[in-house]
Amino acid sequence: LIVALTAFVLFKFVLIPFRISGDSMWPTYRNGGMNFCFTLAFLFSDPVRADVVTIRLAGNRAMLLKRIVALENDTVEFRDGRLLVNQQVVPEPYVSGPCDWNLPPRTVKPGHVYVVGDNRSVPMERHHFGQTPVERIVGEPLW
Repeated sequence: LIVALTAFVLFKFVLIPFRISGDSMWPTYRNGGMNFCFTLAFLFSDPVRADVVTIRLAGNRAMLLKRIVALENDTVEFRDGRLLVNQQVVPEPYVSGPCDWNLPPRTVKPGHVYVVGDNRSVPMERHHFGQTPVERIVGEPLW
């Protein structure tokens, strides 16, 4: 009974299992892969730029896996496929493949972060990205 209760609490609230669906984080995370969302990752610290996070859409059943590229009050833009934060080009070694994104500068609202996937070869119109409230961040992938 104790083992079952411990496993229930652990996998319901601390290490939430999830399946990666889609290619938005390729090549860092592959479509169909399994991982765990570690919900205690930001218990004592805030997420920072370049962290990969899980974002709650509707409960814990639908979550996005994205990378934080800008924090509140930062200005973020894409120019000819390059990410600029506060008018400085950000090196992104985790991004592979061609990217031709263009997005005018925008300022991240207080209490929000700007998230985007690593697979920038996907056209912007088919990619879920943008500002999200910090309180929607559930945790980070375990590996």
